[in-house]
Amino acid sequence: MDLKWALLLGLFLPSCSGCAIGYKFVKRKCVDVDECLSSVCGAHSSCINTPGSFNCTCSPGFHQHENSTSGLCEDINECSDPDVCGTNADCFNHPGGYSCKCHQGYSNYGNNQSKCIEMDCDQFKPESDVDHTPEKLKHLMSLLKSSCESLNDPHGEQVTGEGLLKNLCSASNELLSDENMADGKTMSHFLDAMENSMRLIGPQLKESLTRMETNNTFAEVAVMRSQAPPSGGVTLSTDSALFNTSWETVVGKSYPGFAFAALVSYKELNPSSDLLQKMSREESDDKEKSVTYQLSSKVVTAVVSNAETKQLPEPVMLVFTHVEGESGGAAYSCVYWDEAERAWSERGCERAWSNGTHTACSCSHLSSFAVLMALYPVQEKLELELITRVGLALSLVCLFFCILTFKFCRSIQGTRTSIHLHLSICLFIADFVFLCWITSTQNKVGCAIVAALLHFFFLSAFGWMLLEGVQLYRMVVLVFHTTFKHLYMYLVGYGLPLLVVICCAIAFPKGYGTKDHCWLSLENGFILSFFAPVCIITILNCFFFIITVWKLAKKFSSLNPDLSSLKKIRSFTVTAVAQLCILGGTWIFGFFLFQEKGTEVMLYLFTIFSSLQGVFIFIMHCLLSKPVRTEYYNLFLRMCPHKKKGEYSTSNSQKPLRSDDSTGESRI
Repeated sequence: MDLKWALLLGLFLPSCSGCAIGYKFVKRKCVDVDECLSSVCGAHSSCINTPGSFNCTCSPGFHQHENSTSGLCEDINECSDPDVCGTNADCFNHPGGYSCKCHQGYSNYGNNQSKCIEMDCDQFKPESDVDHTPEKLKHLMSLLKSSCESLNDPHGEQVTGEGLLKNLCSASNELLSDENMADGKTMSHFLDAMENSMRLIGPQLKESLTRMETNNTFAEVAVMRSQAPPSGGVTLSTDSALFNTSWETVVGKSYPGFAFAALVSYKELNPSSDLLQKMSREESDDKEKSVTYQLSSKVVTAVVSNAETKQLPEPVMLVFTHVEGESGGAAYSCVYWDEAERAWSERGCERAWSNGTHTACSCSHLSSFAVLMALYPVQEKLELELITRVGLALSLVCLFFCILTFKFCRSIQGTRTSIHLHLSICLFIADFVFLCWITSTQNKVGCAIVAALLHFFFLSAFGWMLLEGVQLYRMVVLVFHTTFKHLYMYLVGYGLPLLVVICCAIAFPKGYGTKDHCWLSLENGFILSFFAPVCIITILNCFFFIITVWKLAKKFSSLNPDLSSLKKIRSFTVTAVAQLCILGGTWIFGFFLFQEKGTEVMLYLFTIFSSLQGVFIFIMHCLLSKPVRTEYYNLFLRMCPHKKKGEYSTSNSQKPLRSDDSTGESRI
């Protein structure tokens, strides 16, 4: 400090005071002088008092010129640097700062001291295919186009970044509530609009971190403004995903004075099943066609201010929360929406790790992402195929003998035998069709016919089972003097199943035949057209059997019961209940098998019981029936005349049974 300033400030005190420079003598002691109480530093500067002295600091935008002798702060002419506003703006200097006025078609999004970026407001213009674009999406694009154009019009109505983000979330909320992303074009339009919208809105937000949530949309945006590019990590999170990257990746090669990163998740964005199964051509050639995909996370869009995001210098990390819990045997894939292919693609995304609740994805580019869960079909094991083929072959042989027995064995002819005959015929045809053509899926029409035949004959088998339950009930309640007319039996055994199949074929013809088997499709619950009648018939038969057993118990306890007839009905009831358990229980196992969590135990049980149904029927109605065994023995004697009749005897031998014409039932 020169002598002139020292004298002016009175820093040289009389020698008699005894105080150093910058202090004064007060009440017999030296006290620091606060020089900042006087305007010692001049305009555009700030004074900081120090013990015995002071410091002058120029305000931002000013500096103390090195050749100045006054010590006062002078304005810095930032516009002398041609790069301060870039080539797309004009620089205007003013005391303490400067402002960049962007050229036509460029904007710095209201950040007057930032470089200007080219504006493409036409990207928000709906495509010429106006009939295809949903109305709410067109309204959203119109809103964004107006906001984009207002940035170049200083006299236009300005909407804050927060207000624009709120409008965007509200519009997307309505769009997702009403529209179903049924095709790739609509999906691409929507996701592209959301990504471009965040690029428009992000730089206009004032807060360093902005969060906004609606019923169907959740957005979080981080913004940094500084003269120097920011550094370090940045993490954003929504209700269903986490986005982690670095500010260096967000900024990219050029820094205009601001940077932002945004993450948007869509709670109700449900692509159609066709879009979920569609993978880009590069991946689909390597995938098994039988694999089906299920959306295992919410779809999210990740956006940064860096315009070059097709190949990032370092990968970003996205952690997704699964929509549902862990699914055994499922494979999770990290995918993004490829707008060019209008399909999901795995290119540039790798699964870092995955557990029952979360999947982490490492991606070298940015777009809209999701996690797909690949569901692989149950692989047919060799032992299961062997059980099926051997069991069905045995069943066909046994059912063939059952048909011959019920048709030609005179001693057991009656209504119940007719029911067993048609039940065996239905199962024989169903098993034969199943064994020969269940996997013939090459011809869609032929496969549909096979599925319809299986549907009809399996339902017919249960229809004849229902008739047996009703017949036993009538025999007990009506004191054994009743029978069915064959016309009525045919209407129930064949007519009703045929009506069900015709109605199903008309209502949903695509339900017959799947990619792997010629059976009923699981889509739209079509399989219930078989399981629902089976469950109803099983419940009705259980009701009839309970009433029958109850009536039998009362008759056994009466004073003069007809023991022979009652024992005969009891035997019939036991075999009918066993038959119901075998046929009905088989499809109970099958019902659990068709669920997503069908176990391998259920698979084996279903295979064994379904393939051996004919064997069980032959054992119950033929081998365990004494009249039938007698007829078999007599047939054996006629075929082998050298055998003596006395070789087959029982303690209670009797002649073959004959039918009672009044009841149509064999009697003991």
